[in-house]
Amino acid sequence: MIRGRRLLVSGVTVLLSVLASGVSADEIWVSNEKSDTVVVIDTDKLEVVRKYKVGDRPRGITFSKDYKHLYICASDSDAVQVMDVESGEILYDLPSGEDPEQFALHPNGKLLYIANEDDGITTVVDTETKRVIKQINVGVEPEGMAVSPDGKTTITTSETTNMAHWIDTSTNTIFANSLVDARPRHAEFTEDGKRLWVSSEIGGTVTVFKTEDQSEIAKIEFEIAGVHPDKVQPVGVELNKDNSLAFVALGPANHIAVIDTTNYKVLKYILVGKRVWHMAFSPDYTKLFTTNGVSGDVSVIDLEKLEAIKSIKVGRFPWGAAARPTQN
Repeated sequence: MIRGRRLLVSGVTVLLSVLASGVSADEIWVSNEKSDTVVVIDTDKLEVVRKYKVGDRPRGITFSKDYKHLYICASDSDAVQVMDVESGEILYDLPSGEDPEQFALHPNGKLLYIANEDDGITTVVDTETKRVIKQINVGVEPEGMAVSPDGKTTITTSETTNMAHWIDTSTNTIFANSLVDARPRHAEFTEDGKRLWVSSEIGGTVTVFKTEDQSEIAKIEFEIAGVHPDKVQPVGVELNKDNSLAFVALGPANHIAVIDTTNYKVLKYILVGKRVWHMAFSPDYTKLFTTNGVSGDVSVIDLEKLEAIKSIKVGRFPWGAAARPTQN
């Protein structure tokens, strides 16, 4: 951030700018499900700069719209914890249902949609009143959660039922179900909301749907030289800033697949750490950070070169990742 002041010199306004003290880099926050911690990575230094103790088995994490609070799925604590980002203090728990794993925040910043794996439900929580609005029966072992950019549709994926459930947010009822391959783990909308990507871990595929009519438009398979097909297990999916590329975390295959979204062809595989789960872009979209559970680290990918440039040790079984911009 730069602070400046204007001085009038000989009738000409001159802008004098001075660097503010304590300039901070953007951050990637990572949950470690077996360390019961959340760590903060400085995106310039590429190192852990802070660590916080949280509830049992933290997995999904996401920020409030103003980035003042971090929501944490503390799965074995049966709670969604709310952390003050500046102090690292857990302020309170939101009601979440049992075993919350992933969640998605509505664009209005108020409603949180939570997948409760043990109960087969999606819980809708009002983050302002701290009350449950609705619990929606979905398939067996729900995990993946996404909300469309216009806020009209929520997606829950159920691992055992092998479905993506389409939920109307105005009524909190399911209006469609889409069959996918075995064990769907993650759902991701494109920025314009016209496409939905769903990963199937055991099926080894990613399915792309047209959101207008829920029709399937592509199914992507993966083949990595020297890697047995059983190890190719897609989990996290992220789309770059202009949605021209999709990045898919391939679990125990220890690679990220880079996909051209115009033809759904794999352009490249990038070697990362062991058992890659999820990813987060740096706020400036120059780097991608991957959580690698078994190796206990985060791989940093240079998005211009499409190469991994560093590994950062973070804790035991890193799982979720979320970006926080700190520069204005």
